[in-house]
Amino acid sequence: MTDLPPETLDDAAAVLRSALSGDTAAVEGAFDAVLDRSGVVGAYDVAWCLAAAMVPAEAPSGSWTLDFPGIEQARYDARWVARFVSAYANCDVPTAEALFGAALADGQLPDCLLTLAGSAGATLRRRT
Repeated sequence: MTDLPPETLDDAAAVLRSALSGDTAAVEGAFDAVLDRSGVVGAYDVAWCLAAAMVPAEAPSGSWTLDFPGIEQARYDARWVARFVSAYANCDVPTAEALFGAALADGQLPDCLLTLAGSAGATLRRRT
């Protein structure tokens, strides 16, 4: 993630701080600010950073599979987050970009980003 602009990392940190404090409105506001300033590409980059926060840096490389029993019955945003994080873990940028584009086209991107932020916050809380 060293090729991301510094403001992307700052934005991701702001989203995570808000998620950790349980401030949904601040998470939404942070993503709105990113979208206003950097568009969908900026929001994608922040989402990629959030996925990175969920996958341990020492995770072994290789092919990862999604282990989410009942995923097809889960809400759209939960399925999206599981698949987006899986794409990150597998370094599968084309799939992550396709998921992002599909959520945008389906009008589900705000809910997906909010769920991703909440999941990242929950993951970080469990680690501490």
